[in-house]
Amino acid sequence: MKGVLLVNLGSPDSPTAKDVKPYLDEFLMDERVIDVPKVLRNIIVRGIILQTRPKKSAEAYSKIWWEEGSPLIVLSERFTDKLRQQTELPVALGMRYGSMTIKGALQELKDKGVDQVLLVPLYPHYAMSSYETVVVKVLEVQDASFPEMKITTLPAFYKNTDYIRVLSDSIKEGLKDFEYDHILFSYHGIPERHIRKSDPTKFHCKIDGSCCHTNSVAHHTCYRHQCYKMTELVRNQMNLPEDKVSVSFQSRLPNDPWLKPYTDFEFERFPKEGKKKLAVVTPAFVADCLETLEEIAMEGKHQFMEAGGEAYKHIPCLNDNDAWVSLMAQWIEEWQKVGVLPHH
Repeated sequence: MKGVLLVNLGSPDSPTAKDVKPYLDEFLMDERVIDVPKVLRNIIVRGIILQTRPKKSAEAYSKIWWEEGSPLIVLSERFTDKLRQQTELPVALGMRYGSMTIKGALQELKDKGVDQVLLVPLYPHYAMSSYETVVVKVLEVQDASFPEMKITTLPAFYKNTDYIRVLSDSIKEGLKDFEYDHILFSYHGIPERHIRKSDPTKFHCKIDGSCCHTNSVAHHTCYRHQCYKMTELVRNQMNLPEDKVSVSFQSRLPNDPWLKPYTDFEFERFPKEGKKKLAVVTPAFVADCLETLEEIAMEGKHQFMEAGGEAYKHIPCLNDNDAWVSLMAQWIEEWQKVGVLPHH
């Protein structure tokens, strides 16, 4: 019997330092997030970051927390509930980190008699610290606790034609009644070395501005290429002039070269160049979360306006958008009936 496992990032149980700490510990101790030897990771995470970061993060979470709980969890649950109404297969939701575990979600599917699982990492792009860590974790849990289950993974869908259409329509809706002179596509950043580590050829990815546009097998796992490609496809779908759209990367950690340009630097730069009415989309995420609601919608706006901006709009993620739910239901149905996965 077939079933579906949706997995997103996760969230602390409450916006308090006490709950943020174990969540951050699990997240930052993941070797695909901070990819240094374990001893060093231990020192960095438990010796340095976790001494001060939980309190700061808890303050950020408390700014965006909803009555029903964490926005990321609530939105993912709404999406899951709507999806269940459009497919006959059992659908379970798990998180990579936190108390809504992958093991719990797989158990829920097993209890319903499922032995063939379609794993859907809720990330449009492939990155070591998002998509890949979900797949690896699910296979570990399956191996240890559900050996009879067969797992099939949905590929990254950053350039799937139907997804691009749904995303573009939702951005169009978000831009209604907003006079903009620039649209910034802000993607979650990753360290540059993750790009090189994920390059199967070991020589293609130079991050020099040309490799992302030169065809290569490396693109299947190159996050930077996929972000630029998605932006280009949306721009074309929406008929936007090239000079009105640009890409940047947010949420970096200090002391390391991360993908550039940095979103916060762009917020400072745009008003000086006369781009004073800015719309920001965050298409690395399918659901709004701390990085979109606090970092972009609040802090980003503040920074842009302080730098001389005049109007600012954060366009929500797809969340539980009906067209997005229907598209996922269609992908599931194709897998269920003919075993076909959406082409990327």
